[in-house]
Parts: sequence; C-alpha cells; structure tokens
Amino acid sequence: MPEYLPINIPPGFRRHGVEMESAGRWRDGNLVRWEEGSVRPVGGWATLKRETAGEIVDVVVPGAEIPRGAHSWISNGGAKYLAVATTSFLYAAGVDLILGDITPVGFTAGSVGENLGYGGKKYGRSVYGTERTSDGIAAPKAVWSLDNWGEFLMACTSGDRTLYVWDLITALAEEIVAAPPLTGFVITAERFVMALGADNNPRKIAWCDREDYNVWTPAAINEAGDIELVTNGTLQAGCRVRGRTLLVTTLDAHVATYQGPPIVYGFQRVGLGCGIAAPRSLVAAQFGAFWMGNNGFFGYDGSTVTELPCEVLDHVFLNINRQEIRKAWGVSNEASHEVWWFYPSAGSLECDKYVAFDYEEGHWLIGTIDRSAGTEAGAYVDPLWIQSDRVIYRHENGYEHSGVKPFLESGPINLANGDEIMYATSIMQDELLLSTLATAPLTLDVTTRYYPDGTPFAWGPYTLGNPTDVRFSGRQALLKVTAEDGAPWRLGGVKLEYEFGGRR
Repeated sequence: MPEYLPINIPPGFRRHGVEMESAGRWRDGNLVRWEEGSVRPVGGWATLKRETAGEIVDVVVPGAEIPRGAHSWISNGGAKYLAVATTSFLYAAGVDLILGDITPVGFTAGSVGENLGYGGKKYGRSVYGTERTSDGIAAPKAVWSLDNWGEFLMACTSGDRTLYVWDLITALAEEIVAAPPLTGFVITAERFVMALGADNNPRKIAWCDREDYNVWTPAAINEAGDIELVTNGTLQAGCRVRGRTLLVTTLDAHVATYQGPPIVYGFQRVGLGCGIAAPRSLVAAQFGAFWMGNNGFFGYDGSTVTELPCEVLDHVFLNINRQEIRKAWGVSNEASHEVWWFYPSAGSLECDKYVAFDYEEGHWLIGTIDRSAGTEAGAYVDPLWIQSDRVIYRHENGYEHSGVKPFLESGPINLANGDEIMYATSIMQDELLLSTLATAPLTLDVTTRYYPDGTPFAWGPYTLGNPTDVRFSGRQALLKVTAEDGAPWRLGGVKLEYEFGGRR
C-alpha cells in the first residue's frame, strides 16, 4: 500500500558549513522569500521612467560612473525629490525626474577602490615610473552620507570631508562653511547635524546649534557642542532610532541621548566587538537598526547590540571581496519586514550578491542581483534600487525579474531509515497557488543518492500540479524548485506518495 511522507522544510536558507549541515533545509536559491510558512517570489522590478519630448524613456544616472549613494525625500510643498551620488558627481531630480548635476564647486572625488596607482605610497617606494604594487591597504573610497534637513538635501563624502547643502533652488549644492571637516554625518530627531570624524579626529563628534547648521562654535547662548568618544574604533556611520541617535565605529556602538542644555547630549556605549564593515550597511528599521560587520551581522533593539544568529554566514563571508567590502550597502524593505544588504562577491569589484534578514520571522534570504545604491520606499511608492550600469529600477513591482527565474534548492533530505529504498510515485502540495499563466509556473528537479557520498541520479524536471506524477528512488534526495519569471505563485509544504522496495 502507498504511504505518505510529509516534507515540511522550515522557512529561510541555511548555508553554513558542509552540505550535510543543511540537511532538511533550503540551501540555495534566488529571488524568493517566505511569509507565514509559504515560499513565494520576491517582488519584481521595472525601470523608473519619465517623459521627455513626448516620449517615455528610462531614468538613467548621467555620466559614466557607477552610483555610490541615493536618497529620496519630499519637499515642504509635497514634491518628490531624488538624489544620486557617484564618485565624482552629485545629481538631483524633482518631479520631472531629470537628474541634474548639482556637484558643489571645489568638490574632491574620492577613490573608487583600492589604490594601486601612482601616489599610493610614500616617496621613494618602488621603481620610478612604474605603478605601485598593492599592499592591501585601501585608499578612502567615495562613501557618501546623504539625508534631508527638512526639504534641503545635505551631503558629504569621507574623501572630500566637506558638508554641503542644496536648497532645491540654487544650481549647485553649497558648502556649509562653518561646519568642521568630517567623514560623515547624521541628522538627529532633535534637528541637530552631527558631524562624524570632526576636525580630522576619527573619534570626535561635533554638532551644530539646534535648528541652525551654520552655528558650530559652542557658546552659552546656543546648543552646539562636541565630544571625543572613548573608543579605539573610528566613527563610520550613524542613524536615528527610537528617541536616540545610534553611532557605529569600526569596533563598537554608542548611542547619543538628548538631555538639553548645558550638556545637550549624553553618550553611552551599547555594544562592543560589533564594528561595522561598510558605512552604508547601517540600516534603520522599525524596531531599531541593523548592520554588516566584518564577519557577522548585528542588531540594535533600542537597548543593547547583539550579534544576529545567521544561518548563511559562511555563504556570505567566505565569498566576499574583502578589499571592496566598503562598497556594501543596506536598505530597509519595511513592507516585507526585511533588511537587505548588497555586497561584492569574491572576484567582483561591484555589489553582485545580496543577503536579507526577515527580522519579524527570523530567517535569512540569499541571491544574486546587481545593485550599487538605492533608497527605501517612502517618497516614492516603490523602493528605488540602482544597477551598476546606472539604470534606476522600481522594486517590489509586479513579478518580472528581467528574465531571471526564481529558484530554491534543498540540502539532503532523508527519504528512508535503514537500508530500505523509497520509490516515490507522486507529490502533493499542502498549498500551491498557481498564476493565471497558460503554463504552470513551477518545475521540480530531484537528485537522489543511495548513500550520502554515492553516485547522484537526476530525475525530472516535473511540472508541479496537484498531484504531480513522479518516478524516482533513493534513500536521500535534493529538491530544486524553479519558477518561470513573471509568475505569481505560492508553495507550502509537500508530501510524497511512496512505496518501500528492496535493498541496494
């Protein structure tokens, strides 16, 4: 008589250690997420478009440089604005979505990547007239800080060390002369601008007077101030969290709490051994903040910092380009309670992989996608993420993924105990919601083995229906589900109809 074997694989990916450590779990995949136990495709994307001369065209960042930062906001009158930064230029667009060059006069571009060229070392090193060899020390990359002060855009880079403001009217962003040299900044909920790495001191924070970014000198009649953090790390990034401002260094994390005059701000260290690897990887989310470290991920819950248990740790950090890790960046996707990080994989100079954390359900997603900068949903209905070829995409939009097929693949699944061999005859799904396409969107490939290190046998592909007739046998199986691009679908647990046969 046929029997049934439920295969209920938990949500999220586990790819940490050897293959057998992913037994009974999903081990690989792309462009899929889970919600309440069922797997589905992540939202698709479509190019952001604008009308020009009566034609609808794609919005593309001008020039030839790869985007390194983006920010969107709404003016006091309700108009949408978008800023995009590259190594050498700063662009902004209003309702017409025409990105105009607002690069400040005197702006100094930073390094794109590791400094391997002339001038990268002290005078007299190496042979005159030849390019210097790499010593593994990266020159400061063009890491941007972008935010809006009300309806004004503020910007700076760690290479240029100057704070600029754009008032939506002037042709170019202008230097805030009174501000100290800085490597980055954060605008607090109390309307102070905090300069990180102020006055060329990697541990110093300075803040302007409340509501006045032109006053930075402390006095009895204002609330400007500064402090040098007690830390061995260097300040990298900051963000607003509930009632506080989070500041992260290369080694630890601190919070600034507004206390009013004369102290203005109090500072407390909330995490140690939680340094950030890339300034743009700090992401504020609904319940705190998250960031990427050099060998793990960290979260701040409003009280303390903890390292996030990560089931794809090896997949990310054993296959990341360490020399280009500062290009990694993160973005919140609140609609799906996720934080996404994009990073350059080993052998890649640009961000070509992603890892995402579902902080509500506690699982991890992985995949492949080229995105170098972007913004969360807010000013625009959809998140805007930018490809390294400078094309801007509206994400979580439909189900089209530029022809890339979403898939997920399991680790080893034991089909039988002892020496018996399972002979599977059909598969049934606990939940399978097909799209309205004429063809079924999901196919299943099965690889079986009679022993963990035995010869693999391939079966399929099978077009998933309910039920699906199959014919495969073995003691252990690996399942791969592939979806047609452009199809909405949902897939819950499955169960196999099978019979046990002889031994092999």
